[in-house]
Formats: sequence, structure tokens, C-alpha cells
Amino acid sequence: MNRFIGRITMYLIFVLVGVLLWSSISKAVFTPSLWTLETAQFIMVAYYVLGGPYSIQLGSNVRMDLFYGSWSLRTKAWVDAFTIFFLIFYLGVLLYGGINSLAYSLGAPYDMTSFDFFRELLGAFFTEGFSAAQEKLGFMERSSTAWRPYAWPVKLILCVGVFLMLLQCTAEFFRDIGRLRGVEI
Repeated sequence: MNRFIGRITMYLIFVLVGVLLWSSISKAVFTPSLWTLETAQFIMVAYYVLGGPYSIQLGSNVRMDLFYGSWSLRTKAWVDAFTIFFLIFYLGVLLYGGINSLAYSLGAPYDMTSFDFFRELLGAFFTEGFSAAQEKLGFMERSSTAWRPYAWPVKLILCVGVFLMLLQCTAEFFRDIGRLRGVEI
């Protein structure tokens, strides 16, 4: 799944170039477009967050190679299996915060937890339909810029990307355990 999403995400760089090119042309020739800067930021978030798990899968992520490059495969597997717990903890905290932020951007009431909000929202959608789910949404958060796009799409992409990164890190952990046991996966 990460390979498929990562391969598609690679092409977002061309979309980003197109948006930035239009931004440059519109500033030089026409009236500057309000939407270009924020759209470029949203595309870059999607490119980075959805491409990260694919980068981990390929092993092309940046490592501190001062000592790591000279270690044996077994030592690398030990260190990777140990340090990945820190990454999984960080990603878990990031996902928890991202889910809360997504619920806030969809208008969750202050007295309701984000998980209760999503349970009610999905329950209304699957039992009563789209209009019932739409009634559960509160005042939706918007950006404070002049363009004022909704914030929930980029927050949803962040949550999906962090979840995919958690899945990939779990797979890497089991791959390291396999290397320690002498099984190449």
C-alpha cells in the first residue's frame, strides 16, 4: 500500500511546480492569485507526509552515518530495532494530536472527545446518510488568510500519512527482528 501511494505521490512535485509557475506568471503579468501560496504549501505537506513511508520502505531515508555505515548487518538490525520504538512513540503522539486537530477543524464540540465525535459522525453517516452526518459537523475551521480554505483536508492527509508511517515502521521493526534471527525478509 505504501509503495502504491508513494509512487502516486511522487508526481505531486509536478503539480507543485505547476502551481508555483502559475504563481510567478500571475504575479508578473496578471493580478496575483490568492490561492497559490497556500495550495503550494498543502501540496508540499501531502508530498512529504505521504511520501515518507515509501522512503522508509526503500531505505532511502537520511541516517546519521558517522558510525552506522561501518557496522555489521546484525548490529544495524539491533540498533534499528531499538531506535524504532522512539519513532513509533513519536508517531503515536503525532497521530493522537493530528486526530484531535482534525476533529477540531471539523467542528467537534469542546465537551466531546475527538474519538466520540468521529464515532457519532460515522454512525450518523452509515445509519442515516450524508445529510445526518453533515448535521453533526460544527463550525469548520478555515485558514486565516485572504483565500480562507478549509483546514480539514490537509489535517486529514497528515493523519493518513502518519498512520501509514506507523504501519511502515512496524513492518521495519519485524524486518529487523527477522534479520536478527537470520531470516532475510
